[in-house]
Amino acid sequence: MSLYDDAVLVLKGYEDQAELRDLYLDHLAAHGDDAMWKPCAAGHLTASALVVDPERGRVLLTLHRKLRMWLQMGGHCEPEDRTMALAALREGTEESGIPGLTLLPGGPVRLDRHLTPCAWHLDVQYAAVAPPGAVEAISDESLDLRWFAYDEVASVADESVVRLLERTRARL
Repeated sequence: MSLYDDAVLVLKGYEDQAELRDLYLDHLAAHGDDAMWKPCAAGHLTASALVVDPERGRVLLTLHRKLRMWLQMGGHCEPEDRTMALAALREGTEESGIPGLTLLPGGPVRLDRHLTPCAWHLDVQYAAVAPPGAVEAISDESLDLRWFAYDEVASVADESVVRLLERTRARL
């Protein structure tokens, strides 16, 4: 199964945000496999993971180097990604520097479509739990990496991150 096929299955099984989910599926149908990759100028699917530490009531955010915003870990799909979940887990691990992250069960937590300097990102957002004693390590894609208490997120991040955290906490 290709990453494209997995994305279609994941989105067809996603029961929330029907209008946005259908927009993603229409985009995939219109652009085929190209919709998965950065060169698709009309927009492309991306995968992200909100890294949480439920035991300590906190979330790890990255100060994105290009966008200069506090965001969850995430980015473009790569040819080696076999599934959207594995793409999100790869992004979460690479950008947090934390090995042993585990995705929350149940598939994506939410979807978020946003315009970036390269194109529209149709982000498929997961949540990942950090293992006990996890130590983060900043990547080349970040200006900073920091843990925030759940109630601090709204003061540093935009509404999309706040909504992702709310949906993640509801699933925990």
